[in-house]
Amino acid sequence: MIDINMLKFDDKGLIPAIVVDADSNKVLTLAYMNKESLEITMAKGLTCFYSRSRQELWLKGETSGNYQHVVSITADCDGDALTVRVRKDGPACHMGTDSCFTQEVFCGDEPDGFALESLYQLLQGRKATLPEGSYTTYLFQKGLDKILKKVGEENTEVIIAAKAQDKAETIYEIADLAYHVMVLMVEMGISLEDIRAELAGRHVIDHKVKQEKMV
Repeated sequence: MIDINMLKFDDKGLIPAIVVDADSNKVLTLAYMNKESLEITMAKGLTCFYSRSRQELWLKGETSGNYQHVVSITADCDGDALTVRVRKDGPACHMGTDSCFTQEVFCGDEPDGFALESLYQLLQGRKATLPEGSYTTYLFQKGLDKILKKVGEENTEVIIAAKAQDKAETIYEIADLAYHVMVLMVEMGISLEDIRAELAGRHVIDHKVKQEKMV
């Protein structure tokens, strides 16, 4: 573990900090730290940055409640950049999105590996920009009632396919249902982390119940 005095801050005393979700490995934001904000981050276990526009320290979440709990901080090989792995209490971006990186600039020929986090981020981008001709845009424009109607319809389709014991059709309909549920999540501001936390809590409860039955 290196001493922070070995880090290379720039001529303004700053070092870039790439904030990454510790569970999904998704890049959340790029911010800057000075030595003081890094020391505060390490002492509190919460990200603290230096605002270049306001020229002052800011503890992420202090006003919004969207704190970022630090899991680890790693310097690059040159010691002039940091990655900060966090578990967050809410959106990382001031726009209310899960990540600051939602606007696609270029898409190469190499297909990106699928991840629920990537789909969620795409849906957030659709809601923020509402591109014309997008079915997702149509759902967000129609609002909650339309989204709920589609969730109900897709749920029924899953039941019909499963009752017929048609595995391929059931997989197809579950995928449709999952997509519409995620649209609902974005509409209501429910993150994947919220669902993970709920499931993790249920796992703990279930584990305790099993232990009690064994006694």
